[in-house]
Amino acid sequence: MRRLAPDQLPDARRDAVDPQTLSAAAGYIDSVRSGGEPALRALAERFDDLAPGAPLLLGKAELAAAAASVPPATLALLERCAARIRAFAQAQRDALPDLEVPVPGGAAGHRWEPVERAGCYAPGGRFPLPSTVLMTVVPARVAGVAEVVVSSPRPAPVTLAAAHVAGADGLLVCGGAQAVAALAFGVGCPAVDVIVGPGNRWVTAAKQLVVGRVGIDMLAGPSELLVIADAMADPARIAADLLAQAEHDPDALPVLVSPSAELLDAVDAELDRQLATLSTHETARAALANGFSVQCRDLDEAVSISDQLAPEHLELHVQSPEALRPAHYGAVFVGAEAAEVLGDYAAGPNHVLPTGSGARFGGGLSVADFLRMRTWLRIDSAEQAQPVVQDAVALARLEGLEGHARSAEARLTQGDGTSDGPS
Repeated sequence: MRRLAPDQLPDARRDAVDPQTLSAAAGYIDSVRSGGEPALRALAERFDDLAPGAPLLLGKAELAAAAASVPPATLALLERCAARIRAFAQAQRDALPDLEVPVPGGAAGHRWEPVERAGCYAPGGRFPLPSTVLMTVVPARVAGVAEVVVSSPRPAPVTLAAAHVAGADGLLVCGGAQAVAALAFGVGCPAVDVIVGPGNRWVTAAKQLVVGRVGIDMLAGPSELLVIADAMADPARIAADLLAQAEHDPDALPVLVSPSAELLDAVDAELDRQLATLSTHETARAALANGFSVQCRDLDEAVSISDQLAPEHLELHVQSPEALRPAHYGAVFVGAEAAEVLGDYAAGPNHVLPTGSGARFGGGLSVADFLRMRTWLRIDSAEQAQPVVQDAVALARLEGLEGHARSAEARLTQGDGTSDGPS
């Protein structure tokens, strides 16, 4: 990888998608919205290899049949991984209790309630990603979402099986901007309330265009991994971890930061050695050319560099990882044994994470993305609530909103407890 000095770091904050893609995606969205299912089918046949006359939406029966068709060991693998994801998501849900606090004259609080329908996008490009189906559908179900639809182009049997294992109600056989439009406007499937999951630039552009009509999780870009390593780290292991991210996409961003020039050189040598036998070497080489390594003064500066980039994934290959305190990352993997790929697949935390420095203001997908905080207020005693009522009257008139003032004033009481009524 190219070697940069700490003062040569690129700007990690970037637009999620370019204006040209946004403009083109808007055309596909308008086509689906105005043309309905025939337009969606035409786009799916053009871009997603949907056979003419083939169903656009597969139901529970088709998903169950796909699950029955995969090897038993594959089905068991999906079920084990889903169980870990479910356990972690349930712990997240349990950490979000409802709330009630006293207020003058009564109580206030909030409740967490799920959205009614969720759409979960799973990429279907060079590789099928059943893991993304598990990572998106399982938290939705744990949150209590009543109906969950997956959308994925060219779904492999294992993708359909993952949708069954995760508990999806159906799978829309299309991708790209047209799939997001279908989910948002209810074309070929019921309209959803939130759309989650990573995708290519067309998916990201479409999510940006429909947000507001529906909720979204984030605008995710190419995958990122930053490794902080000291002189004692294993170059072969670091190289393997960097290549695991690099093989995702030519635009992926692998980064290595270390105070040790010897380690940086050793990792470069390992990258060359491992690339020679990697089946995805063409994509990985392109991503490595996009990435870089940095020699820093010490581990404190390494953390500062990481915080400046706010990477999607952060690995800490150092002797005392708990001593480091990075502030900005999508997910951190503490110690050399905690490989990022374990988080991708089988450990439990979600692999849908913010990119492009989005970790400075957001976090990974969780049950919270499928929940709405509903606040409430109850007044049991008009007399005890008078301080709140009086302040509402005063503040409303301070703002010049007389209707507000009169509404509050209708709750003012006299000494016998009766209302004065509006003035």
